[in-house]
Amino acid sequence: MRLYKIIPVMVFTSLTACQTTTATQDEQLAQEHEIAEKIVESCEQEHTDAQEHFDCEAVTSGTIPIAHPTDTVEVAVELPQEVLEAAAESEVKDLWQRVRTQLSFEYDDNSRIQAQRNWYLKHPSYMKRVAKRAKPFLYLIIEQLEQQNMPLELALLPIVESAFDPFAYSHGRAAGMWQFIPSTGTRFGMQQTWWYDGRRDVMASTQGAINYLNYLLEMFDGDWFHALAAYNSGEGRVLKAIRKNKKSGKATDFWHLDLPKETRAYVPKLLALADILENHDQYNFDWPLIENLAYTQQVNVESQIDLALAAEMAELSIEELHALNPGYNRWATDPNGPHTLLLPIDKVEIFNEKLAKTDNKDRLNWVRHKVKSGDSLLKLAAKYHTTVDIISKVNKLKSNVIVVGKHLIVPVALKSLDSYSLSQDQRLATTQSKQSGAYQLKHIVKSGDTFWDISREYKVNLRQLAKWNGMAPTDTLRPGKELVIWVNQVSSQQDSDAVMRTLTYTVRNGDSLARIAGKFNVKVSDLQKWNQSKLKKYLQPGQKLKIYVDVTRT
Repeated sequence: MRLYKIIPVMVFTSLTACQTTTATQDEQLAQEHEIAEKIVESCEQEHTDAQEHFDCEAVTSGTIPIAHPTDTVEVAVELPQEVLEAAAESEVKDLWQRVRTQLSFEYDDNSRIQAQRNWYLKHPSYMKRVAKRAKPFLYLIIEQLEQQNMPLELALLPIVESAFDPFAYSHGRAAGMWQFIPSTGTRFGMQQTWWYDGRRDVMASTQGAINYLNYLLEMFDGDWFHALAAYNSGEGRVLKAIRKNKKSGKATDFWHLDLPKETRAYVPKLLALADILENHDQYNFDWPLIENLAYTQQVNVESQIDLALAAEMAELSIEELHALNPGYNRWATDPNGPHTLLLPIDKVEIFNEKLAKTDNKDRLNWVRHKVKSGDSLLKLAAKYHTTVDIISKVNKLKSNVIVVGKHLIVPVALKSLDSYSLSQDQRLATTQSKQSGAYQLKHIVKSGDTFWDISREYKVNLRQLAKWNGMAPTDTLRPGKELVIWVNQVSSQQDSDAVMRTLTYTVRNGDSLARIAGKFNVKVSDLQKWNQSKLKKYLQPGQKLKIYVDVTRT
């Protein structure tokens, strides 16, 4: 029995921006680098908040924090005998050795590479964490790179990008192991829907990264270092730096270009890793071994399937299945595809046997909903955690009009939604519920709201506000979205020695906000702030309101 772990833990690694040359994307990238540099400055100045929230030891080496889930998922894999026998006959026993023998980049050592190499050599535990995360996927990634004649140094790039975490999410809205922003992901074939995000799909994003890097390589006339710099900071920025040096009569190789601090460290990180891998004996570095075996295999399901049912068929927990298939946002695969699942290699045969005996219609759970007054397709989609399009398609509706008294068939999750712990909704719920202050408030986004405005209103750190909600500071806020805000003071009137208690008040006939506020000696504006999601145009008898009261002064 062989074990591997898929460990989406909190790590600190480099931000990425796989960019196109549009003005909007250049602006996003500039914001990302600005955030990254501010974090570095905070760490270098030893600010208390920075030391608390960031791994400053990693940050000062040029690595920038990325958000990750915190659960450790362990999956047991019993490798088939034929796989073990084939591995025994292979000359290359270790996947990293397979990479080592095919390294091809030529470069001269320099101080920038040395600085990155020194950091990795001082942190062997970091590479051990990376290797654990890489183990289920590395064989398949190397196969893709080899089949398409890509340099094997690129097998090390996910270490620089995300520490091999497919759930990684950066300040610049980049997601996945290869860290694509939405627009570049779409541009290079990564489908992004309500159900699925190909940027987090290991196989799809690896192919996307190969496509993008080949595009950049052609753009920069075969110069891999220029292409890699552009992968990090955008082709427009690198082209501009090259033009600037040409105009000034300076050298235009990567090492002489005026690029952001993070990008200047990006290529040296990759080269430092390649050097340590190639000369690990010389550096006395214990590079973690990963056997040259396929631990996972991709299976075509050919239709939408509930992930709980798929996990059952593969004799896995839902969490284990989702950790191997992080591209799926919800409780089921995308009805429009892809219809593939990555499974432990020893579970493929039993899964296929059970799948063959299960009709497509039985791969989802269904409810029969009788339409009531006030129902709409939008409300039903929200209630059953699906989409309007799916309900319309299943029921062959010609419009969005539904008739009271008629019945609709709706696909629903097989298990309670919190069972799908690595789905997008549950990852967000876990992130938002992690206590980061004495009190949790909720803010409903209004038209025109920005993270900056909200952070000023509640007197909280902008980056922390985004982090509490699993977002980046540059993300667009949509009206109606509910944000969680952690504060240590719920009112400007709250004294430092206050003894606060949370009350639930039931609205009575004749009540008004002013009357309730006066009764509990609080401000109307605070009452409104504490109950944003509940307050409509008028108070309704029976309505429940949350009130924070200083019991020593009420």
